[in-house]
Amino acid sequence: MAKAKKQRNKGDDATLEMTPMIDVVFQLLIFFIVTLKQDDILSALEALRPQPDPNPNPTTLNEPITVLIGRQGFVFNGHAKSERQLLADFQQLARVDKNAMVMIKCTGDSPHGYLVKVLDMLAAVGLRKVSVFSM
Repeated sequence: MAKAKKQRNKGDDATLEMTPMIDVVFQLLIFFIVTLKQDDILSALEALRPQPDPNPNPTTLNEPITVLIGRQGFVFNGHAKSERQLLADFQQLARVDKNAMVMIKCTGDSPHGYLVKVLDMLAAVGLRKVSVFSM
């Protein structure tokens, strides 16, 4: 009897699955991001910061101006003022610094017309940074 030749299975080309490899890469990436110390990176960075202004503008006011409006009248930075005096103070403030911050505090019993007068005075002299509070 004749011997039958063994047939070799040549098989298909081997395929490489990419999904598990991508999963492993993402897990490693997440691991390194989570375990990275931010202090090490930030200490190595050199940022060029602008120098402070050697000639600061002395006419700029840092503190806000406070105007308290009550039933009896106006209080400008702790001093009672009439309408005329308040307008003169606003005009002087506008000459010094047009960007000065003015805080208006109204008591619960202050007339609404007083607030309108103060806002009109501020608009007339050109002071635009105004905050209104009620107490």
